[in-house]
Amino acid sequence: MSLSQVLAEGVFAKLPVLVNENICAGKTYIITGGNHGLGLETARHLVRSSATRVILTVRNMKAGETARADIERATGRTGIIELWYLDLASYDSIKAFASKLSSETGRIDAFIANAGVQMDRWETAEGMELSIQVNVVSTTLLAVLIMPKLVESAKRYAIEPKLVFVGSALGFTAKEDLAKCGKVDVFAALNEQKRADLDQRYALTKLVQHYAIRELADLCPVEHTGVTINTIAPGLCSTGLGHDTSTKTRAIVGVLRAAFARTAEQGSRTILHGVVAEKDSHGKMLSGCKIKEYWVPKWMSDAEGTHMQKQIWSELAKIMEAQQPGCVSRIS
Repeated sequence: MSLSQVLAEGVFAKLPVLVNENICAGKTYIITGGNHGLGLETARHLVRSSATRVILTVRNMKAGETARADIERATGRTGIIELWYLDLASYDSIKAFASKLSSETGRIDAFIANAGVQMDRWETAEGMELSIQVNVVSTTLLAVLIMPKLVESAKRYAIEPKLVFVGSALGFTAKEDLAKCGKVDVFAALNEQKRADLDQRYALTKLVQHYAIRELADLCPVEHTGVTINTIAPGLCSTGLGHDTSTKTRAIVGVLRAAFARTAEQGSRTILHGVVAEKDSHGKMLSGCKIKEYWVPKWMSDAEGTHMQKQIWSELAKIMEAQQPGCVSRIS
C-alpha cells in the first residue's frame, strides 16, 4: 500500500469512539505527553467515560495544569487527572518515574506511550541524537521498566492491561535511510551527525521504534504476561508535533495537515482502539480503529528484516541494561 493510500484510508474513515463508562469505570490509565494533542484528547475521552484515575506525564507542570482544567471543564469530572513529571530526554527522570509508578499505583489498565518529538536540527540528550533518544531509546526503556507492573496488574486484578505505542505509517518510508546505517552498530550510525538526513529523521525514528516494539512483543507473549502490546498509527493529525522544527518544515507540514489531517480528537479515537483491542492485536499495527497488520511491509518480516529487528533490539538491550541492570532479562 502506498503512503497516499494510507493517508487517504486513514483520514477519511469515520472512526468510532470505543470507550464508555462500562469499559472505563474503575480503571487507571497513564498517558505520556498527555497535556496536548493526541494525549490530551485521549485523556478527555477516558475521563468522560468514567475512568477512576488518569495520570498524565508532563515536562511543563503549568501546561499540565491548564490541560487538567480544560478536561475538568469539558467533562464536569474533577479529581481524576493526576500530573506526574517525566522528561524522556533524561534517564534519571525515566527511572524515577518508573519507580514512583511501581510504588504509587495499584493497578494499571493501560499505559499509552504517546510522547515523542519531531526535530529537523541536530540536538543530543544522554549522548544520543534527541529524537532517536526520546522516540526510541527512552520510550522503549520506559516500557521495559513498567512491564513488570503491568504483568503484576494482570495477575493481581485479573485484568488484561494494554501497552499502547503511538507509531506512524510514515516510518515505512524510511527503509533506505535505515539501510544506510548498516547491519551492525546501528545506533552508532544513527548518532553520526554528518550522515543524518534530518528531514527524514522523524520517519526513521518511527521505523526503528516499530522494529523495537515488534521484538518486545515477541519477547513478552500475551499468553505468558497477560499484557497486550500493540502499536497504533493515528494518521496525520493537527497537533503540536513538530513545533520545534524550522519555519520551512512547519510550512510544509501545515499544507499537508490542511489537506489531509484529522483533528487531534479524531486521531485520539485510534489510540482508544489500542486501549480496548483484544489479545489478537498483540504485536500488531492498528490504524483507523482496525488491525492493519497488512500495512506492515513484507521487508520488515523477511530474513533481512528479522535480522534488523533483532539487531536493533540487541543494541537497545545493551543501552537499557547499562542504565538499569537486569531490566531486560527480567521481562524476557
